Amino acid sequence: MDNRMQTVLTGIRPWGCWTVLEEGEGYKVKRIEVNPGQRLSLQRHTHRNEHWVVVAGTAKVIIGERTSFVATQESTFVPAGMVHRIENLGPDFLIIIEIQNGRYLGEDDIVRLQDDYGRSNG
Repeated sequence: MDNRMQTVLTGIRPWGCWTVLEEGEGYKVKRIEVNPGQRLSLQRHTHRNEHWVVVAGTAKVIIGERTSFVATQESTFVPAGMVHRIENLGPDFLIIIEIQNGRYLGEDDIVRLQDDYGRSNG
């Protein structure tokens, strides 16, 4: 039985946009585009892990106490509950494929600890 969702969903954010490419039982695949000089909120998720693969650009990535740079064709993993952030320091768009795994994958599973756009909720 095929349990994949084929509906394309896109969210526009102040830092860029995301598009759900595929979703199924316990997983979701997104394309994330971060505008030059922008960053996502410092956040954590209770119910999901995230695996990020950079397909264009270089991401400044914070995971817990660690800061690193993840370049095109490289990847990193964010365990559930871990504080994290992606930032685009480059002059071009940063494009990431994000694979989420977990028992709940809703957009409301975000606790924003710091946010450049006034959306903190943690």
